[in-house]
Amino acid sequence: MTATDFNFGLLVEAEQIVPFLGHESLRIVDLSRSSVYEQLHIPHAIHLKPQLLVRQEEQASGLLPDEAGLNALIEYLNISPNHHVVVYDDEGGAWAGRLIWNLHCLGFKNVSLLNGGIHAWLGAGYPTSSEVEDLAKVESLVQVNLDNIEQYRIEYSQLLEKVNQQSTQLWDCRTDDEYTGQRLAARRGGHIPNAIHFEWSSAINRQNHLKLHPLERTQQRLEQLGFQLDQPVVVYCQSHHRSGLAYIVGRLLGWNIQAYDGAWSEWGNRLDSPITTGESPA
Repeated sequence: MTATDFNFGLLVEAEQIVPFLGHESLRIVDLSRSSVYEQLHIPHAIHLKPQLLVRQEEQASGLLPDEAGLNALIEYLNISPNHHVVVYDDEGGAWAGRLIWNLHCLGFKNVSLLNGGIHAWLGAGYPTSSEVEDLAKVESLVQVNLDNIEQYRIEYSQLLEKVNQQSTQLWDCRTDDEYTGQRLAARRGGHIPNAIHFEWSSAINRQNHLKLHPLERTQQRLEQLGFQLDQPVVVYCQSHHRSGLAYIVGRLLGWNIQAYDGAWSEWGNRLDSPITTGESPA
């Protein structure tokens, strides 16, 4: 069995994984807090710390790692093109979504988000482990291929041009206080001009083990805010952590979605970027 035989979509439910626990072609990656992982995790899951997902610069704290950093990520995950990767966390999918975005950027598509993460797993009563396994080294690791990266990622200069031309939709998925500029998380507060606000966690059902709300419900709310799902969109937060889940939601909705990994940490720390404060006109 190889990755294509699992027949997992971008979003998987806990019960879909159970029959394949321990399969050599399935890599389960846990992005929960270390204290949670050490206590319990899905059997055979490896733990990944979020620091391996980001590159920091003076004005931007969540950039995509460079090619060497991406190769280090692949080496740590120990995956070949024949693997399927299932990712989860303990916060509703933000860090897990960020890992999936990283993998998409480097050309790896055999990856799924576990709906609800460890909360949904525990809620369903499935087994957990506190053991850390030593995995046999994979011989033919995934090769980093950045040829199609612009399908998933947009950089500051490209985004600035689109903002000035008003030629793209912008999804700000931070908190309302960050969006309006009441809460300052960079030198300057506010949002990118014409960005529409829809907080990332609004897509999560806290009454149902942090699983996603039905996609129809989220789509309806996005459209009510003024988004057009047949037109491209750029999503951002503070450091492309929370927008990791928003990116996944966009992909699940069939949206042409790019993430701005420079995010507000870059846009708000620059003194020359256009900024709007206050509520959205909508």
